[in-house]
Amino acid sequence: MAVSINEAVSTDPARDRTPPARRFGGRGLSVLEIAVLTVLAAVMLFPVLWMIETSIKENRDVYAIPAKFFDFQVTLDHFKDVFFSSGGGRSSLSVSFLNSVVVAGVSTVLATVLGVPAAWAYSRFAVKAKKDQLFFILSTRFMPPVVVVIPIFLMYRQLGLIDTKLGLILIYTAFNVPFTIWMMKGFVDEVPAEYEDAAMLDGYTRLQAFRRFTLPLLLPGIAATAVFALIFSWNEFVFAIFLTSSDSVRTAPPAIAGLIGGTTVDWGLVAAASVVFALPVLVFAYLVRKHLIAGVTLGAVRR
Repeated sequence: MAVSINEAVSTDPARDRTPPARRFGGRGLSVLEIAVLTVLAAVMLFPVLWMIETSIKENRDVYAIPAKFFDFQVTLDHFKDVFFSSGGGRSSLSVSFLNSVVVAGVSTVLATVLGVPAAWAYSRFAVKAKKDQLFFILSTRFMPPVVVVIPIFLMYRQLGLIDTKLGLILIYTAFNVPFTIWMMKGFVDEVPAEYEDAAMLDGYTRLQAFRRFTLPLLLPGIAATAVFALIFSWNEFVFAIFLTSSDSVRTAPPAIAGLIGGTTVDWGLVAAASVVFALPVLVFAYLVRKHLIAGVTLGAVRR
């Protein structure tokens, strides 16, 4: 039986034969997912929002019962108390924040400077018992700091490093170098060694080839590794409280913890100090966000 072209190819628009339940189920599922994620985000962010809100409340509103969520007087006195004492000079908290900036910044730079070349060497050269060495390096991070703080305290007492910023810088660097080596080795493995071989054929030494060609390609990985190393040094509490005793050397985590105690606690000051303490890492992560995203996703897609 002959079939005409008009019958074989219909000119009418194609009808959606998808069942109504399936058509509208996807949209309903998306709305449900968004609602669930919104609720989870609100629950997870509530402590942060409450901390920020407490930092800008007056003391009478901080201790109000029932708690005031919206109808309160905004003040910045708590942030002023973080940086300035009642006498007009610098507060002990501001000194602790500056100590954290110095200790965390220097230890992160040292860990990066030492860890990146070491990771490159482990990736490029045939080192004897390489896997055993890498496992030994990683094993230094197996134990929590509280387990080794007593031996380190005794060693530091003999060396005269107790209650010094140099002592904190050295111990933070020692803990960050293994992490940096393991992180950066994965990034170096993703950069083809042929780039360096081609550069050496053009007359560059191996170190020059690494510095001119490989190192620029590692910037995303270095940024990602530096962020994690900075977070460890910035948030570290155990070594900071055991190895320091004076306000001129103590970093921010034990200084903020020292605000909680006694019969009354100035929760507005605690909240303001916590907000100020969280800002530097957030700002640093924001500034290197492009490199951070590229470094975290490096090697995720194989060509």
